[in-house]
Amino acid sequence: MNRTRRHLALVLAAAAITGASGCAAAASDEPVIVVTTNILGDVVRNVVGEEAEVRVLMQPNADPHSFEISAQDGALMRQADLIVTNGLGLEEGLQQHIDSARSEDVPLLVAGELIEPLAYAEGDSEGAPDPHFWTDPALMVDVVDELEERVLGIDGIDADAIGASTAGYRSELTELDAAMTEAFAAIPTDRRALVTNHHVFGYLAERYDFRIIGAVIPGGTTLASPSASDLRDLVAAIEEAGVTAIFAESSQPDRLVQVLAAGADVDVDVVELFTESLTNPGEGADTYLAMMRTNTERISAGLSP
Repeated sequence: MNRTRRHLALVLAAAAITGASGCAAAASDEPVIVVTTNILGDVVRNVVGEEAEVRVLMQPNADPHSFEISAQDGALMRQADLIVTNGLGLEEGLQQHIDSARSEDVPLLVAGELIEPLAYAEGDSEGAPDPHFWTDPALMVDVVDELEERVLGIDGIDADAIGASTAGYRSELTELDAAMTEAFAAIPTDRRALVTNHHVFGYLAERYDFRIIGAVIPGGTTLASPSASDLRDLVAAIEEAGVTAIFAESSQPDRLVQVLAAGADVDVDVVELFTESLTNPGEGADTYLAMMRTNTERISAGLSP
């Protein structure tokens, strides 16, 4: 599809979905980049600046494993100048739309294909690639580097503006990584033990020298359910490791985590983190950088003596 026809279709699609999930209705002649998750959406906006319209499909406080989009949103994806997705099986409800856009030759950047993925070590997802790479900001730098190149390939983009915005954001990511390294280094080694709702911190643990004790849902997706034996095994591991805090994602109810904490024969706090989704402004994690800083502070506080 040529550029004129593609933008005409975008105008029609946008007009049909006023108020739809994260997608502005106003249409223009500027390039349009569609992003699946709100974490990547924030990263893309920092790189793109004012050079393109960025439309994010996933609303704040949503679960990337289960959120879905409308047929109109799917049509919008097929008309974009670029689609940015997480990949590695994260957007489980969007795969058919991603495949459809790919079949129509819409340019696609799959962030998970830019890194060396870790594999899950247990549960239903054992051996499968872990899609939660954003918990390591150094890997997000790799995504930003490729994103810059792909955006520069879109007609009408100002290369100098993209170069400046990318360099600035890359520096912020590097500063974030340094701050996280310093904060986590202050936690005694024997207390760097993580228990969460489901397995989401593999990359953070790899970079900052944490041990993964386990997860309430022993797998990589929130759509699975733990068995009674899974919970018993995790309680035993928590007691043996002397875990002092269990971390629950803000996008998921923490009822099971509370039950697990009550069942462990140790004094365990339940601490809310923002790991799967950004929040609305004022809720603690409205940008990727804010999310990571908040999580660093809460993890440090929860595990420090």
